[in-house]
Amino acid sequence: MGHVGGKPVLAVVGLKAEAKIAASPNVLCLCGGGQAELLETAIRRAAADLVAAIISFGIAGGLAPDLQPGTLVIANAVVGPTGERYGVDEAWAERLSAKLPFALRGVIAGLDEPASTIEQKEGLHERSGALAVDMESHIAARLAHEFGLPFIALRAVADHAGCLLPPAALVGMKPDGSTDIAAVLRSLARRPTQLPALIQTAAEAGRAMGQLKRSRRLLDDSFEYSAAMT
Repeated sequence: MGHVGGKPVLAVVGLKAEAKIAASPNVLCLCGGGQAELLETAIRRAAADLVAAIISFGIAGGLAPDLQPGTLVIANAVVGPTGERYGVDEAWAERLSAKLPFALRGVIAGLDEPASTIEQKEGLHERSGALAVDMESHIAARLAHEFGLPFIALRAVADHAGCLLPPAALVGMKPDGSTDIAAVLRSLARRPTQLPALIQTAAEAGRAMGQLKRSRRLLDDSFEYSAAMT
């Protein structure tokens, strides 16, 4: 395995599907699966000695009203649940922007729980100015800074700010990042009227995943981190 400087880049994701897109010989992936404490423990182990840099990669919820599903965001900062703010490796971000000129630059927010209501999204956008929100970037950013590792976040918007996520979408992830089909079906059985919203949510997530795949193909084996080593 040909790692950058002897060590891979760590891609912190929420879903196994995101890890599949990110993975390469120079990228080690960790799935959060919505489990903040377990993710932090795993990142700490990797950051202590195993990796050269950290990227938060995957889909995110839209917070800015004008962002459509599939919009790609390269972070210029990450804001945590209590307002703590973490910068990014700007040289790395610029290399990503050069390869992904259609991506926006902006703040990405991180929460330990999904931002599922419109009111929650509006409040978070007003307080932080963040364009998008996910459940991994704040953990990855905090630990990257703690361990002195270069950090960036690259996220694709999966649901727009005015989208109310249906209950079935909120129970659809197992701790390992795989899809919990049984939980989704149980939720649908209890509330069949959420099916149209669930179909729309899945379609928008599909657009975001498609954007991630497109973007990954445009980047080198190490998410452009290797450019810093040349």
